[in-house]
Amino acid sequence: MDPSAPQPPGGLVGIGPPAPPRPAAPAAPAGPAETLELAITGMTCAGCVASVTHALQRAPGVTAAAVNFATRRATVVCNPKLTSRERLTAVVRAAGYGVAGERSREDLERAEIESLRRRLGISIAFSLPLVVLAMSHGAIHFPGAGWVQLALAAPVVLYAGSLFFTGAWKALRRRSADMNTLIATGAGTAFAYSVWATAAGGELPVYFESAAVIVTLILTGRWLEARARARASDAIRRLAALAPRTARILRGGVEVTAPVEEVIPGDVLVIRPGERIPVDGVMVEGESALDESMLTGESLPVEKRPGSAVYAATINRAGSFRFEARKVGRETMLARIIETVERAQGSRAPIARFADVVAGYFTPAVILVALATLAAWLVWGPFAQAMLHFVAVLIIACPCALGLATPTAVMVATGRGAQLGVLYKGGEALEAAGRVTAVVLDKTGTITEGRPAVTGLRAAEGWSEEQLLRLAGAAERGSEHPYGQAVVRRAEGLDLPAASAFQARAGRGVEAMVEDRRVEISAGTDPVWAAEGKSVLEVRVDGAVAGHFAVADQPRAEARATVSRLSSLGLRVAMITGDAAATAKAVARQVGIQTVMAGVLPDAKAREVEKLQLAGERVAMAGDGINDAPALAQADIGIAMGSGTDVAMETAGITLLRGDLAHMATALELSRAALRTIRQNLFWAFVYNVIGIPLAAGALLPWTGWELSPMFAAAAMSLSSVSVVTNSLRLRAWTPRSRD
Repeated sequence: MDPSAPQPPGGLVGIGPPAPPRPAAPAAPAGPAETLELAITGMTCAGCVASVTHALQRAPGVTAAAVNFATRRATVVCNPKLTSRERLTAVVRAAGYGVAGERSREDLERAEIESLRRRLGISIAFSLPLVVLAMSHGAIHFPGAGWVQLALAAPVVLYAGSLFFTGAWKALRRRSADMNTLIATGAGTAFAYSVWATAAGGELPVYFESAAVIVTLILTGRWLEARARARASDAIRRLAALAPRTARILRGGVEVTAPVEEVIPGDVLVIRPGERIPVDGVMVEGESALDESMLTGESLPVEKRPGSAVYAATINRAGSFRFEARKVGRETMLARIIETVERAQGSRAPIARFADVVAGYFTPAVILVALATLAAWLVWGPFAQAMLHFVAVLIIACPCALGLATPTAVMVATGRGAQLGVLYKGGEALEAAGRVTAVVLDKTGTITEGRPAVTGLRAAEGWSEEQLLRLAGAAERGSEHPYGQAVVRRAEGLDLPAASAFQARAGRGVEAMVEDRRVEISAGTDPVWAAEGKSVLEVRVDGAVAGHFAVADQPRAEARATVSRLSSLGLRVAMITGDAAATAKAVARQVGIQTVMAGVLPDAKAREVEKLQLAGERVAMAGDGINDAPALAQADIGIAMGSGTDVAMETAGITLLRGDLAHMATALELSRAALRTIRQNLFWAFVYNVIGIPLAAGALLPWTGWELSPMFAAAAMSLSSVSVVTNSLRLRAWTPRSRD
């Protein structure tokens, strides 16, 4: 199962009791599943998320729907034979919300922030003189003062605060209640009562300033929250801005500058020093060093030669070169990274379900508490005091912070991960990685470089190392065997003579004539090298032993430090491989791994992972090959090396873009930091309400004489939402531990 696909939630973020089970729908005709993204407008709280989700899940042809409050996005998996974007848009609108067409997330965020800024400006302009007038305690008094207060409060409550009343009406039509219900009931009650008291004349108290200031403070919180959410998606915007707008294309031998959208696969592009690569491709002429840090998080430039892959948005640091375009538009690595991060930011982490259950009953419970507070104070105190406590309870209990606690942390963490070269497929992958207790590393291509190298050379008496390398390198140049290629790479830089009469003898090495001498290379023996897990090649020239090579798949340079770093996190680290025990243990000793599972066939790797899970471990499996895919899928979280196969990367929940093993520790550390942030957010969101509601109800008044006014309740409610988002934003500056 693809962890990036939205799953039917175990509990929905929303207000009101969980929806009753849906009746079984008729079986849908078999057909390909399609995933659609809808930009939802008009959502103001977690209850809105529940309403949109329920509506989409009930639509014909929809198999799964997930709506994210922080990103204002709905991800719908559906059967295209039964539904379409237009039909789903109609479903959303019937539920009382809108769909923004093809507008970008940035456009939607900008429009929301501007709308809130305009409403807030009007609220402040009218509320300030209203507060001065109301709080003068008779110092400013003149005939008709109540009507002046009404004139000042009306634009604030009826225009600037109209979105709360509109939202409450939508909720009422759905026979549910949400945070808009609480605000509209509290501010509306205070305003309506004050209008009645003013019209009735006499000396009845009025609360116009309370209604206006409540709206102003909550709009302030919404505006700050919207700006903070926009900052949370900065990572995507920065990635998208990296791609150049134009490309220099070679057509008919002439360089033509054209929009990057006009580049097609097969075009040859020209790149000069300091320029960004416009599309993915393969270098065909020239040499250079490219800065790929924006994709991989690796700061050191990467050397490129003809045949090397180059990627869109990377920076050419050295010479000019030409490359052939292979992937353009949405097929480039940059575009796929952005798409994956957006999908991850729109997903829900399982930890959110606890908040969902609580939020599902929250608003009805708050309304009951507010009514009980009103009734109690009508018995024990004056009407004015009862009204103040009733309004304060409704205002302080708005559950915005609960709805923002998880998605904002997921947004920031997945964006930060992309900047560091770690690609999470979703909130589920992020959370699973944060709970890992054991790490299983595949040996070949994960712990090791994935290709053999000559690690030792011993020339026989009468031979120099250079002579041995020249003859062996020339003989092996026609070989396709990995060991032969390792010898050729070791001989690079030498003037290799031509070889003739080359023969590759199955199981017995190679033979060739080099400078009129018969050179034979075959398997040899050496107890010391064998104990180190190395393979031995014996070189004979004209039948006499000329020397030996030790060949091994070397551990990555960062492997030992990474294993040490994982162990310092309290993780159990194990290695799994199909290689022989001696070779596996030798590699394990070099990198500091104690637990070794050797001689494990590909289909048995998943069973070994399952054994660890049955022993109570939460397992992360890291691999790079097709043979690792079953184990990656079996693990609680699979981690694929970016240098590996597409199958491994599709199966895994996390991809390390550069294939640097150190990034795996970074992925697990960042996941833990994100999970810690989510727990902090949920803790403060719950504690805030547990403490705030009794204070607003006046529980301390009989003993301390202290009470919480509706205005302070509104300020506290807004502050709780902003504090949750701000806490999540701290992850933008998160840095991994030292890799040394």
